[in-house]
Order: sequence, then C-alpha cells, then structure tokens
Amino acid sequence: MKPTDIADPEYFHKVIDCQWACPAHTPVPEYIRLIAEGKYTEAYMINWDSNVFPGILGRTCDRPCEPACRRGRVEEEPVAICRLKRVAADNREDPLPYMPKGPFEPNGKKIALIGAGPASLTVARDLAPLGYEIHLFDEQIKGGGFMRSQIPAFRLPESVLEEEVDYILRLGIHTHFKHYVSSMKEVLEQDYDAVFVGTGAPRGRDLPDLPGRQEGAANIHIGINWLGSVAFEHTDKIGRRVIVLGGGNTAMDCCRTARRLGGEDVKVIVRSPFATMKASPWEKEDAMHEDIPIIDNHVPKSFVVATDEEWSVVGGQWSEGAAVPLDVRKSSAFPSGDQLDSEATPPLRRLRGMTFEKVEAVYDENGKRKLVPTGEPDAFYPADDVLIAVGQENAFPWIERNIGIDFDKWEMPVVDKTTFQSTNPKVFFGGDAAFGPENVITAVAHGHQAAISIDLLCRGENLLTSRPAPHVNLVSQKMGIHEWAYDSEIAHDPRYAVPQAPKTVTLKDRKTEVELGFDEKAGYKEAMRCLNCDVQTVFFAPKCIECDACVDICPTSCITFTTDGEEEELRPRLKVPALNLTQDIYVADGLKTGRIMAKDEDVCLHCGLCAERCPTAAWEMEKFWYNVTKAGEIKYGPNGGGLVQIQRNGDGAI
Repeated sequence: MKPTDIADPEYFHKVIDCQWACPAHTPVPEYIRLIAEGKYTEAYMINWDSNVFPGILGRTCDRPCEPACRRGRVEEEPVAICRLKRVAADNREDPLPYMPKGPFEPNGKKIALIGAGPASLTVARDLAPLGYEIHLFDEQIKGGGFMRSQIPAFRLPESVLEEEVDYILRLGIHTHFKHYVSSMKEVLEQDYDAVFVGTGAPRGRDLPDLPGRQEGAANIHIGINWLGSVAFEHTDKIGRRVIVLGGGNTAMDCCRTARRLGGEDVKVIVRSPFATMKASPWEKEDAMHEDIPIIDNHVPKSFVVATDEEWSVVGGQWSEGAAVPLDVRKSSAFPSGDQLDSEATPPLRRLRGMTFEKVEAVYDENGKRKLVPTGEPDAFYPADDVLIAVGQENAFPWIERNIGIDFDKWEMPVVDKTTFQSTNPKVFFGGDAAFGPENVITAVAHGHQAAISIDLLCRGENLLTSRPAPHVNLVSQKMGIHEWAYDSEIAHDPRYAVPQAPKTVTLKDRKTEVELGFDEKAGYKEAMRCLNCDVQTVFFAPKCIECDACVDICPTSCITFTTDGEEEELRPRLKVPALNLTQDIYVADGLKTGRIMAKDEDVCLHCGLCAERCPTAAWEMEKFWYNVTKAGEIKYGPNGGGLVQIQRNGDGAI
C-alpha cells in the first residue's frame, strides 16, 4: 500500500469519527475536554460556531455522532455527546460578549430568507456580520420554524428556543413574521441580490383513500399540523383514546403530547417491525416509559365511523384485536341511508376506531423488505382521535414554474449538493426544502454552505472553484517524555443516565421539561469517557528502531510491522485483521528493514500508550483541529485560554 498522506486535511478528520459523522462537523472532542475543565462558555462558543444552536441541539439532536463514537466499539454505550452539549449550554456564562456585535458596515448587498427555521437562521448568522442586509420572512409569529411548531415544549423549553433564536435576530436581521410569501416571482422582482429558501417540509402525508377518512375527518388530524396547533395554543385537549399512525420521531412527539392533553389510552401503531422504525431509539424508549405501547406490523385498512344508533347495534363492544367489517357504513348490520326518515336530520357519524391488517416483514435475497399478510383476522382498535404521522412532504405552490427554477419528477427543486444553488443562479435552497426531511443539525450544515455560496455569488466569484478550504491544524501534544497535554488514561465508567422529572409531574403539563440534564459533576464524569479521538497518533519512521514495544503495549493490537502488500491482501494478515473497509489503515514506510508500519484506525483508541512506551519518540500524539469554513472566514471560539473572535485569512489558516 502507498504510505498515508497525513497532510490531507480530510485524513485525520475522518479518523475523528464523531466529528466526521456530524453534518456540521462540530469539533466534539475539543468541546468535551473544555467541559471536563469547567470551561463551559468556551465549549458553548465552539458549538455555536459550528452548529449555531447548542442549547436546542443538546436537547433535540438526532445524534448522528453517537453511533460513530469510538467508545461504542469497546463498550456497549457511546459517550453521551448530545447531552454534554447541553451541559455547556446550561452552565455557560453570558456568551454575548464573544458574539458579533452590530451595527455592521453595510456592503450594499440585500438577501431574502424565506422560512425562519434553522437553515435560514444559520445563513443569517453567517452573513449578517459581513454587512449583508438580511430580510427574514415566515408565516409564524416568531422565528424558529419547525423547532417551534413541531418540537414539543417538554423536549425543548420555549425559553431555550427564544434565547438562541434571539442571538441571531439581534444581529440586525429585518424580520417579516406573520408574512406568507405567496410568489417567488414577486420576490425576485424586488432588489434582492440572492434568495434562500428554508421553508422545510411543511406538508404532512395523509391517508386520503382509506375508507372512512372523510367521514371521520373531525377527529382525524395530520400530526405536524396538530403539533403546531398545540404549540401555538390553538388546541389544548384530545380524546381519551388516541391512535397515532407512524413510526418516526414526529409520531413519538404526537403520542407523548397526546398523553399530556388528556389521552389516557394512547397507542402508536406502525406498519414496520419495531426494530426498523425510523424513530430514534431514545424517542421510542421515552414513549414507552410514559406507558405508550408501540404496536408494530399493522397496516391501516379503514377508519371505523358510525352513528350512535349503528354503534349500539353491536353494543359498541368491539374489543381490541377483534375482526370487524372493513367499512362500517356498508355493513348489513346497520341501517342504510334510505331507511332513515328523509325529512329528519341525518344522525351524526363519528370516529369509533380503526381496523388493521396484520403483516410480517419478509426479506428477499437482496435484503429488500416486503410486508406480507399473516392471514390472521383484521385487528380493531377503538379511538376517539387519530393522529396521522406517516411522513412529511415538500410543497412549493408559491414557486412559479416559469422563473428558471427546475423541479424533478418528485416536484423537488434541482439543487447542487455542494453549493445549494438552484437552476436560477440567484435562488438557493437548504434544510428540508432542499432534499427532503432531515433534522436540525443537517439544516444548519446546509445553511453554512449556502451562506458561503451566497457570499461568493455577491462577490462575483465562482461558487465551486473559489470555495475556501477548512481550517486545519496539527499541534504536538508532547511536553516531555511520558507527559501529555491530555489524560491518556481510559475511564472505564459506563455511560451516565440523564435524570428525568417524574412522569407524575410531566404528564400533567405539556410545558414541563422531561429531561433534567447532567449536573456539573455528572457532566464531568461523562466527559471523561471521551477517548480524545482528535489527538492523533503520528508515526516518524526514521526514528523507529523496530523494537515492537508499541505492538506489545497496544490494548487493541492495532499496530503491525509487516511486509508491504496490496490492501486486499494486507488487511487480513494484520495482527488483528482489519475487516472494516470504511476505516483507513495508517501506513508508513521508510523503516530500515524495509517493512511497513500498519495501524488500523478502526480500533485505535488514541490512548497514547504507544507514544509513552516508544524509546525513540517515533510515535507522537498530535492534536488535530478541523473547522469547517464559514462565510467570511470568521471563527468564534477559544484562543490562548480565552474567548475571542478570530479573523482568518483566505486559505483557512489562523
């Protein structure tokens, strides 16, 4: 194999698995070390620079970093990265002194942001300090987008949302709330230099063709619309028996909210097997902790709608799991419409429940899943209300199709995945509006990149070739033999559980936050579980005497001195076969014997024992800093033990 090019900025970035997995590439190990040192404000600002909403994401993030955590390869549970972010947010001092302060010198450019969700707010945060005049439009009464309308207050307190949104709005953003943009053409006819669309995926999917859908409409609700109605206090109650259809995080939010609004018997019913539900594992756990059963492998067949008279014919006694007619309206057991007095007021039909077909998942030779009926009788579940949370869709009725913005066959805008530019050069998309429903942290990542593109467009530069490189730095952590700038000892503590308020309290008030967060002591202990994956093992072959001391002391046997070969042939004959092809092998040549040093990055713990044991300092620990480029090359974070705004030059270096 060819020797590894450690000068490639993406090489060590990829080795920091948590940061690599984060869509915004937040420097996770760095802020966790700062938390362990009690430097909460510094940790907060590192997060604010990358992910913009540390307090929000510390409560609501989908946590793509945690499955990638290297700790999870040696133990059952990864580091609680997301909840440590909240530790920084809960314990910081006032961050405003370290944030940009207006008024900013105008650059003469004017930008329209449509939708006030996380993507648009990120664009605003990045561009406002550069002198752009930012106009933010949203039909809601306040900023936040779906973070306000779809994430319940028991997960995200309004005070936290308000505070972090305000950090951005106070940069001099011109807000146009309660303003629905009905025409992109009209926007483009105004004097905006660029337009960013961050309207999310506002339309919840329905089940319009299911029998009984129209007749039972008064008690059948689209999940995301219903959550928004609750958030803005238009809805404050629900029936005693509630069915939630769907297996994603929105369904979990719906069922938990329903419990707080009067639902005593709340069920989640989903088509797929429990293990393959889209909802995050912790979301499912929280729902079940609140006594909400999740019934899987059930495909909805009909809404059961009946008058009181019809219902009494069968005594209103259909039990859960019992077979019932597919369409109550057509059942011979009930009187038909022509049997009723034509002059009398038709009796009121209302929702009684739902029928489901029981299925099982069958997988073909390619692993493709198919839901196959089991042949068991259809199941009936009574319900006073049904919440449909089976997915979300984009909707752009306000974007004319003759203004240069192309749409694909799914009616999604054609958007460049690097620049986020549409086929109309002045129009950019990000967040759910760009490529479909994702999450807050992905929307933030889109916002950063779109802001770079808008800035380049307004400066007349090429959006691809002129994109600046990320800031990277590799700094030796060696202070002397066997002395290190970080604690190399691995803490063997299991993952600490985040305390929760008693459900006897939280179920009485939809605004009472369930998770209490780590206190400082627990936060410190959880932070010490981090393996410091950004402190890299760097090998200097000319210093190596091939004594194999590093091989002997390595706790995971990730180091091998061997003859060179092609990767396919080399991986199986390492001391421990390197079978994870997604992870690189660190290869160094130049040894006196002609052998190579091969280290499997997949299992290396970055513990530093190889460097401590090496008699010639051929191994060294070097901290790798990676920070994604932002528009204008301004970075906010710690510097020299303090907090300052750091201006960077065009090549991304400090």
